[in-house]
Formats: sequence, structure tokens, C-alpha cells
Amino acid sequence: MSPARALVWEGGADFRMTEIPLPALEDSELLVRMRTATICGSDRHTVSGRRSGACPSVLGHEGVGEVVESRRAGVRAGDRVVFSVTSTCGHCDNCRRGLSAKCESVLKVGHEPLGGEWPLSGTYASHLHVLAGQKVSVVPPQVPDAAASTAGCAVATVMAALEKAGDLQGRSVMVAGLGMLGVVAVAAARARGAGYIVATDPDVANRALVADLADLATEPGGHHEVDVSLEFSGSSAGVEDCLRALRTGGTAVLAGTVAPVPSVGLDPEWLVRGWHTVTGVHNYEPHHLDEAVAFLAEEGERLPWEPILGDAVTLEGVPRAFSEETEALRVVVDLTHC
Repeated sequence: MSPARALVWEGGADFRMTEIPLPALEDSELLVRMRTATICGSDRHTVSGRRSGACPSVLGHEGVGEVVESRRAGVRAGDRVVFSVTSTCGHCDNCRRGLSAKCESVLKVGHEPLGGEWPLSGTYASHLHVLAGQKVSVVPPQVPDAAASTAGCAVATVMAALEKAGDLQGRSVMVAGLGMLGVVAVAAARARGAGYIVATDPDVANRALVADLADLATEPGGHHEVDVSLEFSGSSAGVEDCLRALRTGGTAVLAGTVAPVPSVGLDPEWLVRGWHTVTGVHNYEPHHLDEAVAFLAEEGERLPWEPILGDAVTLEGVPRAFSEETEALRVVVDLTHC
């Protein structure tokens, strides 16, 4: 087969198109012909320099594609699949403890150097080499490509956060930060029976996305009392709002602060006397990817996809998409003609 076409990030705003030889697959590996990718906020953080990233590399970690070659039992050529962000070893201490998200030798889609052991690892390419340590989930036909592409990062991360939050039936929930993850979290909390949902974001357009899903969509900083708070803001202020809002016995799950932000104080007496729980989620476990696909299949119509997804660009248009501001939460990368 012809080599893969890939967009290589060379630092800053510099990209170049190149060809990468297709791999000879080993046991349990897959070769996936990419159909659609999406530009995640963390990709933008890498390109802007807010967080470090391997360079040069093929960026992109959200996507969906069709299996063209499989050496994994139960996965066949022709299956439309999404894949986990992480490839894990399965035998280190963290993996054995059920924390494969923090595998001691983790490799991550869209984060590996071009000259390393996994060059064809990002979704801004015609093909993705799926490793044995990656979970894959088959996407049912009713889930469109662009929506499916968000499963492997945004939606699966929300599933992990909701698992930490516990049963939401009849409970009050605050979602701080209405980017892609926050909007999904509002819809998922509603689907799981939350009794009252308050959603906060400084951007009026983002608040409008959840106007039909949340009981209250408002600016941050107000006075709220909730059983569960979910932080997807990526800001210290959002974390503080989530902590301040907790009722006695409440739980705060922090998932948005994946880049350096100013520290937030935590009063031990408040924690103890209030029976509060504060926890964090980074990456997710394999079962969360299955839950993400199931959520999109069963509840995906709750999400306002038209304003969430921006106009599609080709692979050649990705550098420009990084340089331009957009109101959409995700830019769609059409790879079907790559």
C-alpha cells in the first residue's frame, strides 16, 4: 500500500506535509484509515506553547476511522472504530491497580515524536497505527463521524469524571466550564437523572449551548449549593467555584486543569467538617470509551451539534484552522479524501 500522508507539526505555527511508511502490524495491532478528526483544545494549547509537546510530531488525538488491517481478535477490516488516547502496558503497578490511565510507560495518541517508536500516532494523517495497548470501540451506524470523533477524548473523559462523581439521580450538579467536555457533561448529567443542573461559563455563546439542557446557565462566581461539582474550566477560578459550591457531603471532580494554573487553597477543616470529597481525573480507563460510544448512540441527539462543530477543513487546512479563532468547540477535519 502507498505510504500514509501526515501533517507534521514542527513547532509554533509551522507544519509540513509528509509521507510515513505504513507499519508491519504485530499481534493485536490495527491499521485504521482515518475518516474524520477534530481539533481538541489541548491540541491548540500545544501549538500555542501553553503546554509542551513532542516536536516534530503528528498531532491530533480525537478521530474515527475504518479498519483496513487487523491482527486483533474480534476486530475486522471494515469496522468503523474509535480508539483510546492512551496505549498502556497492562502489567506495571498502576495498570495492575486499575489505573491504566496513568500507566508508567504510557504512550499517547498525538503526543509521540515523529522519530520515535510510534511515528504514525496522530489523527492528522490518512492512517493511524493502533497499538496492542489501545482500547478500540466499534461505532454504531447512527453516530455520525464528526460526533464519533469526540468519543476518544472529550466524551470518554466525561464518562470517567461522572464515574468519580457517583450516582447523580435526583442530585444537584454544577458544571464549571462549557467547552466540549462541559457541554457533554451537562447532557450526560441530565441523561443520568440529575435533579438540578447549574452550568457556568464566562462566554455567553457557550452558555447558550446548554440553555435547553441546564436548569440555569450563568456566569461564574455566583452563589450555588450543589451535591456534585464538575470542573472543566481549566482555571483556578473554576476550581474555586466548584469547591465553594459544595453542600455538606458533596463531591468535586476536577478534570479541566491539565495545564499549569495558579494554586488554589484548600481548608482542611472545611474538608473534614463538611464531609467533602475532592478528586481529579486525567485520561480514562478502557471501559469509559465503550461508555462514551454508548452515550453518543443513545443520548447524542441531546447535544447541539450544529454550533458545536465548525466547518470542515481538509488536512491541508489544519494549519490555518490553528491560526484562526472560531466560535465552534471543535473544528472538523475531513480525511476521507486525504
